[in-house]
Amino acid sequence: MSAPLVFLPGWCLGSNPLNSTVNREKGQIFELPGYGNAPLISDFYAAADDIAARLQPGTTLAGWSLGAQLALAVAARHPDKVGKLILVAGTASFVQRDGWPHAMPPATLAEFAAGVAADVEAMLPRFVGGFNRGDERAKAVTLELLKLADPRPSGEVLATGLDWLRDVDLRQLAPQVKAPTLLIHGAADPLMPLAAAEALAALIPGARLAVFDDCAHAPFISRPDDFVATVQQFLND
Repeated sequence: MSAPLVFLPGWCLGSNPLNSTVNREKGQIFELPGYGNAPLISDFYAAADDIAARLQPGTTLAGWSLGAQLALAVAARHPDKVGKLILVAGTASFVQRDGWPHAMPPATLAEFAAGVAADVEAMLPRFVGGFNRGDERAKAVTLELLKLADPRPSGEVLATGLDWLRDVDLRQLAPQVKAPTLLIHGAADPLMPLAAAEALAALIPGARLAVFDDCAHAPFISRPDDFVATVQQFLND
């Protein structure tokens, strides 16, 4: 029997944008804390530990964007629970720090967070359109993600996720990952630059990086068949 496959979604949009892909892979989705029926856990590492507690040993764990950061933390802190790790549009740090230039300036994130707090429905199309810039299917991918997005969680939940993106730095944890790891990244991702994925792949022992050309932050929507084939090849290795 093959190992269970669990996906962790990204910030704000919820699980529905991943449903089609996860169904094709015969996997399941764990909601992020505060989304759907999942209780809010405000501490990032406590949230990772909560996810780990619900995983069967040897699970294949996949995460997109903020979900990839949580998946990375789970794999590093609970190696018995993660048999294989898939990081989609992942990074060790979402904002720029000393020695980590491949990221958003902290002031830009602070400005975005203020806009979300004021009016998330106005910010959401700008956010989704922004992270699809450079994708050869940018307009179609943006429209599809906005159509598929779940109802927004509370302002507190959204703010918690943005705090995590501001504060979490996984560069020390990444080398502790024992599971075979695949990073899938769009070459044109403006939110998590390809250089961030390359740097993260170098930190994780033996990690592989699959790069999709002319693709931005949502490769499972932009290139669904290529995405599923890449995941299947990794799972079958």
